[in-house]
Amino acid sequence: MTNEAQKLGRNFKRIRKEKGLSQGDILRAAGIDRAMISTMENGKANPTLATITKLAKALGVSPDELLK
Repeated sequence: MTNEAQKLGRNFKRIRKEKGLSQGDILRAAGIDRAMISTMENGKANPTLATITKLAKALGVSPDELLK
């Protein structure tokens, strides 16, 4: 996968853990499959902009925070 996908996954996982959220919390809030969340956290998925937006909202951050 691309470097960007890995960066997104690392940022997502870091923010999720900092906020004390589980993957289950995110899937319930964003309506996204747990397998997708896991694959993304491992840098092996390129989520759509719509998915990134849903994930950011579930985390309470802006989408650009996930992409830094």
